[in-house]
Amino acid sequence: MAEEAGAPAALYCRDEGKGPTVLLLHGIGGNHTVWNGILPALAKEFRVLAPDLRGHGRSPAPPDSHFTFRELEGDLTRLLEERAAGPVHVVGLSGGALLALRFVLDRPEDAKSLVMVSGAAYTDSHTRAVADRWSEIYGKDGPDAFAVRLLKDLYYPDWIEAHLDFADALRAQVGHQDFAPAVRWARAMKAFDERARIAGLGRPTLIVQAMDDAVVDASHGRILRQSIPGAQIRIFAQTGHMIPVERPTETTEAIRSWVERAESASPLPPTSAGGTGPS
Repeated sequence: MAEEAGAPAALYCRDEGKGPTVLLLHGIGGNHTVWNGILPALAKEFRVLAPDLRGHGRSPAPPDSHFTFRELEGDLTRLLEERAAGPVHVVGLSGGALLALRFVLDRPEDAKSLVMVSGAAYTDSHTRAVADRWSEIYGKDGPDAFAVRLLKDLYYPDWIEAHLDFADALRAQVGHQDFAPAVRWARAMKAFDERARIAGLGRPTLIVQAMDDAVVDASHGRILRQSIPGAQIRIFAQTGHMIPVERPTETTEAIRSWVERAESASPLPPTSAGGTGPS
C-alpha cells in the first residue's frame, strides 16, 4: 500500500560553508543541534545543510502530516530545490539514517554518497521494543522519567558520567518539548524494511556504528556492510547510539574523509543500479 503524504513542509535549515554539499539528517525527537559538535568543522571544507525535519525543532508540521517516509522525502526534495543544492552527500543519524537510506534508494540522482550513523536496513523487534518502552514511560511516569530512560538508552554510561551538565540540559529540554511528531514518525518507522533493495544501492556508502548501542544493535552495521556493494564500515567501541555527540572529532573526520573520497571517485550513473563507488 502506498504511503500517505500531506502538504510539503517548509523546513528550517542551518546552511553554512561552501563546496560540495553535505546534508545532515537528525533522528526521531531531535533537531539540527545534534550536529553542533561537527557542523562548524565540516563547514570549513563543505557546504553543510542541517534541517529540522517536519514537526521537529523550528520546522512546523502541516495539519495533514502523516510522518511517512514519502512525506519526509518530499520535504527534503523541496529543500534541495529551494537551496539550489544539486546532488548531495547524505548523512543520517538513527531515524535520520533510515530516512537517508530511503532517500538515496528512491532518488539516486539527488545523492552523491551515503553515510549511515547508528542506522539499519530495517526496524527489528529490539528497536521497536525500545520505542514502545519510551512511549510507555513518557505516558505513565512523565517527562523526567522519560528523560532518564533516554539518557540510559542513548548514551554510553561513562560518557554521561563525564558530561552531567549535558544530562541536566537534556532533562530540562524534555520537560517542555512536544513529542507528538516524534511518536508519529516512530509509528511510521516500525514498518521500515529496505533489505530487498539495498543490494542495488549504487552510491558510495559508509556505515558508522557503535558497539554499545542500546537502540540499534551493532549487528545491523555488519548486515549493511555485507549487503550494500562496496560499503565500508567504521565501528566505535565504548560508544552509545548518539555517536556524533559522544565522538564529534572522530565523526567529523569519518564524514570529511568519506566525502573527499567520494568526490574524487569516478562519476556515478544517475540510477540506483550501477557503480558502487570507493571500496
